[in-house]
Amino acid sequence: MNVFGIGLPEMAVIAAIALLVFGPKRLPDLGRSLGRTLKGFQTASSEFEQEFRSALSTAEASDTTPPPVSELPASPPSAAAPAAATPTAPTPTAATPTAAAAMPSPAPAPAEGEAPAA
Repeated sequence: MNVFGIGLPEMAVIAAIALLVFGPKRLPDLGRSLGRTLKGFQTASSEFEQEFRSALSTAEASDTTPPPVSELPASPPSAAAPAAATPTAPTPTAATPTAAAAMPSPAPAPAEGEAPAA
């Protein structure tokens, strides 16, 4: 017999120590309370296992069925979508030079008596 990894010889030693520590009068009450505690742990463990298996089978059942496919009627694209897709010309700002500012100024006119520069 092997309970919680403890064999029969180890159980006999534990029982002898418990008899010496608690005495023969309190030992039956201690045994009853220990039995009730172990029964409660066993019940809780089996309930947990049952709940876990139930949740697992529910999850597996929901994973095997494909989601329903709803077909939407074809609708023409909205007017806002193409407008957003077309590029627009950038608007000039203070940081962007305008076309007039980007052009070089004309060469100064020659003074009287000077030859024009070629």
